[in-house]
Amino acid sequence: MNELICIVCPRGCHLHVDEAQNYAVTGNACPRGAEYGVQEFRCPVRTLTSTVVLRGGPHRRLPVRTSRPIPKQKITDAMAVINQLQVEAPVRAGQVLCQDISGTGADLIATRTMEII
Repeated sequence: MNELICIVCPRGCHLHVDEAQNYAVTGNACPRGAEYGVQEFRCPVRTLTSTVVLRGGPHRRLPVRTSRPIPKQKITDAMAVINQLQVEAPVRAGQVLCQDISGTGADLIATRTMEII
């Protein structure tokens, strides 16, 4: 039996996941906690946030995130792509900067609008 703290809501339930019983989850106060417990042990995912180089804008870096959570084991691959990426201003919040980053099915999107200086 494995333990983890649920991060779906502020309650922070202490979940117990029993892999031997087909990932049975106990300790959750809501159905979302049970889903999180199963997901975390079968294929954990995270929304990746970072910054990329911005040229021609008011700041040197542009904040970005993935459009949806990606598998945790793909984060290093996605960060390698992000670290090489450079974008030119102007950029609009929500603009797709890289489609299907590292084969995850998620797009890399800008989270802030940056105008040309």
